[in-house]
Amino acid sequence: MIKKSATVLLIALLAFTAAACGSGSNKEEGNAASPAASATTGATESASASPSASAADEKVKLRIYAQYADEDTKLPYDYAVAELKKEMPNVELELDIQAQDDGQKLKTYAATGNLPDIYQAGLDIINTFKQSGNIQELDAYADQFGFKDAMQPSAMNTLVTDDGHIYAFPYAGNEMVLLYYNKELFEKYGVKVPTTFDEWKTAVETFKKNGIIPLSMFAKEKWPDVALYDVFASRLDPEGIKKLDKGEAKASDPAYRTAAEKLSELVKAGLLAKGATNMNYDQAAALFYEGKAAMFLNGQWEIEASTKALGDKAAWMPYPGIDAAGYESAKLIFSGGGGPGGYAVNPKSEHVELAAQVAAFMSRKYAEFKYTQRGTPIVATKVDKAIEKPYPPMMEELAKVIPNMKSTSFAWGLSNPKFKAGIEDASQALLAGSSVDQFVKEVDKSIGK
Repeated sequence: MIKKSATVLLIALLAFTAAACGSGSNKEEGNAASPAASATTGATESASASPSASAADEKVKLRIYAQYADEDTKLPYDYAVAELKKEMPNVELELDIQAQDDGQKLKTYAATGNLPDIYQAGLDIINTFKQSGNIQELDAYADQFGFKDAMQPSAMNTLVTDDGHIYAFPYAGNEMVLLYYNKELFEKYGVKVPTTFDEWKTAVETFKKNGIIPLSMFAKEKWPDVALYDVFASRLDPEGIKKLDKGEAKASDPAYRTAAEKLSELVKAGLLAKGATNMNYDQAAALFYEGKAAMFLNGQWEIEASTKALGDKAAWMPYPGIDAAGYESAKLIFSGGGGPGGYAVNPKSEHVELAAQVAAFMSRKYAEFKYTQRGTPIVATKVDKAIEKPYPPMMEELAKVIPNMKSTSFAWGLSNPKFKAGIEDASQALLAGSSVDQFVKEVDKSIGK
C-alpha cells in the first residue's frame, strides 16, 4: 500500500517537475519517465558503489564540507557515510560542517588555498569557483560512475549547468517553498486562512494584537528572505524573481515594485518577530512548533519536522494573491524549482578521481535515505529500494496539487552571483524595515539596470 502511494506521488511529482522545467534552457532534460520505472529500474547501484582500484588499495582521508545542521541533513549524511564504509572501507571522511553563511566560509577556504576535497555547492558557488579554478568539471566522472544513468530524467536540470557541463553531483530534486500554518491558532483567534494580501494583513494584525507572532522566519539566512519576496512577486508575475535573475525585468517595474510594497506593508503591520533577521532555523522553528507563531516559511522538506512537532495542527496554504481573482489564477504557481548543485570536488585535491567517486556515492546514498526514510520522493537520483516510511498527510496533500502546478519561479541557486548577493541583502534589509525605494535601488543596481 505504501509502495502504491509512493508511486502515485511520484507520478504527480515527475509530471510537475517535467512541466516546471520545460521552459528552462537545459536541453538535456528528458520527458518524465514512469515513476515506478524510475524508482525501480535502471538505478544500477554498482555504477557508483564499485570502488576504484585506488579506493580498494589505499587508505585515504578526504575532507568533506557538508550540511549537518538538523535531522533532515544529519540523518541522510550519517547514512551515506555508513554505506560508504561498507563499499570503501579504506576511505575515511573528515567532516567539516557547512556554515549557514551563504558560502562565505567556503569562499574564504578557496581564497586561502584551504578548500576541502569535497564540498557542497549551489549554483552561485559553482559559477564563482568556475572563474577562480576551484571546482572540478565532472563530466567524465559522471559517465564513469554511471551518475547520468542514475538521474531522474525530470531532475537533469539539477545536474547540468547552462554551459553544458557538470560541476556537482546532486541529491535534491526540484524543491518548493511552502507557507505552513498552525490550524489551531487560526481557529482559536477566528482568523481566516488568507487568500488575498488584504486578508493576510488582517491575519497579521489579529495575531499581533493577541500576542502571537504572525510569521516565523529564520531571516538570518538570506534565502528565506528572498523566497518570501518571491512569493509576493510570483503573484504578480508568474516568473517571479527568475526574470530579474535573467535580466529580463527590473525591480522598478510595476509588478516587482508592487510586490515589495505589499511585503513592506505586512512587515510594518508586524508580520515578523522582533529580531527575525538575526534568527537561525532552530530559533524560528521553535516559535512555530511551540505555538508562539501562526505561520512558518520553509521548503517542503519542513513537512517532516512540522508534522512531528504539531501533528495534524500543521498544514500548508497556497500563497495569498493580490486579490481574489489573482489568488485563483496564481495559486498553483509555487516559488521553488531547482538548479545545479550538490557535492563538488576540489580540482587541487591530491585524490581528485577518488573524491569524485566518493562525491557521487554520497549523493546517491543521501538521496536514497531521504526517499526511503524521510518521507520525500523529491530527490535527484533513482532509488532502487522500497519506501520504509509512509509520506505524511501534508506531503500527500501536496501530491494532489502538484500535477496541476503551472510553473515554479524561484531557482534556488540563481545564476547571476551579483544579483543573488544584491537581492539577498536588499530582501533582508526590507524585512528589517528599510524602504521600498532602497530595495528597488539596490536590486536594480545588482542587475545592472
